[in-house]
Amino acid sequence: MNYSSTLSQLFNIKEEYAQNIITLLDDGNTIPFIARYRKEMHGSMDDQLIRAFSEKLDYLRGLDKRREEIRELITGQEKMTDAIGAALDKAQTLSELEDIYRPFRPKRKTRASIAKERGLEPLALEIVKQEKGFVPLEYAAQFVSEEKEVPAAQDAINGAMDIIAEMLSDSAELRKKLRAIFHISGVLKSAAADKEQDSVYTNYYDFSEPVKKIAGHRILAINRGEKEGFLKVGIALDSEYPLSVINRSVDRDTNPLCSDILKAAGEDAYTRLIFPSIEREIRAELTDTAAENAMKVFATNLKQLLMQPPVKGKTVLGLDPGYRTGCKVAVVDDTSKVLDTAVIYPTHSEQMIAQSKRKLLDLIRKHNVDIISIGNGTASKETEMFAADAIKEADHKVYYMVVSEAGASVYSASKLAAAELPDLDLTLRSAVSIARRLQDPLAELVKIEPKAIGVGQYQHDMPQKRLGETLDGVVEDCVNSVGADLNTASPALLLRVSGLNATVCKNIVAYREDNGAFGSRAELKKVPKLGPKAFEQCAGFLRVPESRNPLDNTGVHPESYAVARELLKLAGFTDTEIKSAKFNDLPARAKQLGTKSLAEKLGIGLPTLHDIIKELAKPGRDPRDEMPQPMLRSDVLDISDLKEGMELTGTVRNVIDFGAFVDIGVHQDGLVHISQICDKFIKHPSEVLKVGDIVKVRILSVDVKKKRISLTMRMK
Repeated sequence: MNYSSTLSQLFNIKEEYAQNIITLLDDGNTIPFIARYRKEMHGSMDDQLIRAFSEKLDYLRGLDKRREEIRELITGQEKMTDAIGAALDKAQTLSELEDIYRPFRPKRKTRASIAKERGLEPLALEIVKQEKGFVPLEYAAQFVSEEKEVPAAQDAINGAMDIIAEMLSDSAELRKKLRAIFHISGVLKSAAADKEQDSVYTNYYDFSEPVKKIAGHRILAINRGEKEGFLKVGIALDSEYPLSVINRSVDRDTNPLCSDILKAAGEDAYTRLIFPSIEREIRAELTDTAAENAMKVFATNLKQLLMQPPVKGKTVLGLDPGYRTGCKVAVVDDTSKVLDTAVIYPTHSEQMIAQSKRKLLDLIRKHNVDIISIGNGTASKETEMFAADAIKEADHKVYYMVVSEAGASVYSASKLAAAELPDLDLTLRSAVSIARRLQDPLAELVKIEPKAIGVGQYQHDMPQKRLGETLDGVVEDCVNSVGADLNTASPALLLRVSGLNATVCKNIVAYREDNGAFGSRAELKKVPKLGPKAFEQCAGFLRVPESRNPLDNTGVHPESYAVARELLKLAGFTDTEIKSAKFNDLPARAKQLGTKSLAEKLGIGLPTLHDIIKELAKPGRDPRDEMPQPMLRSDVLDISDLKEGMELTGTVRNVIDFGAFVDIGVHQDGLVHISQICDKFIKHPSEVLKVGDIVKVRILSVDVKKKRISLTMRMK
């Protein structure tokens, strides 16, 4: 297969760009590096598109590998023909290849294989020929044999029908046609396994929807209901049309005696072999598609969560709520250093609540706490109410914010947490994590397996390997788009930087400990096992604010330092100005000189020039600072306080296929159904909303008993 040609068409890019990306990937370049520093070679495709390109390239290569495996297997059976070879060459999907291989695949004992062992295949082939004057029952008489367990001519006919049925089932062309019919006319149906048994799947106790229309989240819900034993699921299809297609594929109307047998064999093939098989395939396809779409939603939400703006320069007090064992407290300074820890009991007796309030206020006063970060788990609402009441008595203005504590317990029990916080009990480590994830969500959340962060739907039903790969790619893209401080980044953060592996990250940290802070990017070359290729891939994403070279604190790659200095000179900056690293007016000067002319003089492409100008104008730029800041609170609501028609401001916590969950300041997030997001039609909520958005909502309804809140963003 010509991969560059195929992929250029699939991604609507020049074939030259497609070939360049293939070469770059094959040469061991990472996706973040290709996306950021090789833009001229691919037309400025973003990291997500290049990642999709890479995945499709892997699929096509896997397809070709399987194509050749099947070719060798069929050839080994001495059954390869020009027609089969041509069909293999033409196949565009794995399912098409497997359909071609189906007749040649070694089978367990079947009715057809038993009939063949009894010598009935010649009879089946004669019936399929349908020659005029041929009498099947008369011809079948010669196959009667007590020894071969064929006591009568009709038994021979029945055996021949089993062989014909399997031949029909193994026909790649026929299966392709029938699969299309399933897609067009099939209906997915689910029913209650026990109508008397109540469950969360009651909406699917008597449910049907066309295969071609059913939404992915319904597929996943139905699958889970079936797996848990609450639902019976299947695909319904009127058999008349598929049976007529099967009959037309084999019956030539030249011999009525053969036609009757072929029709009966076709019906048997459909009901016993083809329908169950294609039903499984269609359901697997629906599940795979639903899972892929769900993973895309999960990936989008994760990216938006990781890219939440950090709350910089603030001292934060983290609260990990709890009932019996109390609420764990940790105070961290503006550099995330742990200053203090404690345990308070805001849900116990009045005396203990009073003591807890005094302790909290003492910590706020002692460390001049700016913000309280509260985990949203067990006892979160009570802790929030306690904190909101306590900060009214603080000696300075203090805000609070409820943050997701998903994965905090996973982190606190990890080897990484033990290494970072060896002197703290694991329960207190989670309070530290809750505080730090408000200060810098990305730096803290990279320490947790992405699947544990929980911003998707049905993530436990996804193919876990594929989900892990997808989410790891998101984390990698986020870390490299922001960059990492070489002298403060944790091993977990460094591990996500382009080109670095666990061994090199460990060596970087060891080098820092032995030699002090890195003085430049170039000093990275002294780290053991960090070779030229790794340096090329990682250097541009690592910042060294302490370096004498101002370029080391930008996204300009070391390979472009000479170009950057020449650009500054062409723009009229003196050596003194260059040393001061103040290039705010560089974009204006470059525009005046003409960027196209500058790019030609410097011998670089326009995308690289624009990137260098952008980085030099704002050294140390954090792209997250351009996003909406998180909403801090100083008061608290209870679900019983909510009334229909009330207007509130909230934060989008999760975006899913059928809507979005919004934190409006009560313990339960409210649901904005997709139909209530805006006045125009949208296919998916992500077209309008993303995790972290601050939105205005109106209460549609409140079910206090079921703790359900229905919201609308349509304020008219």
